[in-house]
Formats: sequence, C-alpha cells, structure tokens
Amino acid sequence: MATEVTLQDIATTLQEVINKVNNLDGKVNSLDTKVNNLDAKVNNLDQDVKKLTTENERSNDKLTNYQQASQSLVNLAFSLIASATVITVVSAVFKK
Repeated sequence: MATEVTLQDIATTLQEVINKVNNLDGKVNSLDTKVNNLDAKVNNLDQDVKKLTTENERSNDKLTNYQQASQSLVNLAFSLIASATVITVVSAVFKK
C-alpha cells in the first residue's frame, strides 16, 4: 500500500533541496571569504619575514664590521704598546 506522491509533495521536497543548496552556497561563500582573508594575512606575514630577514642580514653585517674594527683597534693598541716599550728600552740602552 504505497502512498500516492502528489505534485505538492514533489514541490515541497524540491523547495527543501533548494533551501539546503542556498544554505550551502552561503557557507561556501563565507569560507571563501575567510580563505581570502587568511591568504592576505599569510602574504603580509611573508613580507614581514622577508623584511626581518633583510634587517637580520644588515645587523649581521654591522656586527661583523664592529668585530673587525674592534680587532683592528686591539691590534693597534698592542702595536703602540710594543713600539713604546721598544723605544723605551732602546733609549735606555743608548743613554748609558
């Protein structure tokens, strides 16, 4: 004993399907917007990382330059001390 399906039943079922499809379409659009926002944020983070990498390289270059300058200054100081010592010893020897 099957129940008879009317056109009204089919129309109601089709309307329910349309409503569910429209609901899913709205959810897909919402997800698409969220993905686009995340993509923009990732691009911004990528640019920030590139800037930080560049700044880090510059800092490393500056640090290397400072280290080399400090080493040169230490070498100069030792050379001056050694020269003064030699001059003092030589002048003390020749004064006698």
